[in-house]
Parts: sequence; C-alpha cells; structure tokens
Amino acid sequence: MENQAGGEKKRLSVREFFTLGEVGGYFFRKKDPSRPSNINIKMMHGINKISIIVFLLGVIFLIVKRFF
Repeated sequence: MENQAGGEKKRLSVREFFTLGEVGGYFFRKKDPSRPSNINIKMMHGINKISIIVFLLGVIFLIVKRFF
C-alpha cells in the first residue's frame, strides 16, 4: 500500500502488483551509448541477471510445491 497526500492509503490492484517495473526494464532495455562498458560491468550485469532468474525459478518452485 502506498501513502497518498492527506494520509489516505491507495490499494494496489492485482495488475499493478504483478508489473515487472524495474526488473523488466533491467532485462529489456536498449543499450545506452553514454554508459561505460568494460568486462567487469558486463560480468556484473550477467551475474545479476542469472541470480534474478534463479530466484524467480525458486519462488515458482516453492509455489508449485505448496499448492500441488
């Protein structure tokens, strides 16, 4: 839940709850030519992507194991 001005709380809809947001932008963004590019940054981003995928697969596995 997010706080709005005036102390009112806005409930998130299911669609807003499951949006990819920054995670989706991390996987599906265009190359920015102004960003520095070296092997260390490429490796760091590759490892981050692998860890996000493994985490999501683990969460899916736990959900499937719990309900089936």
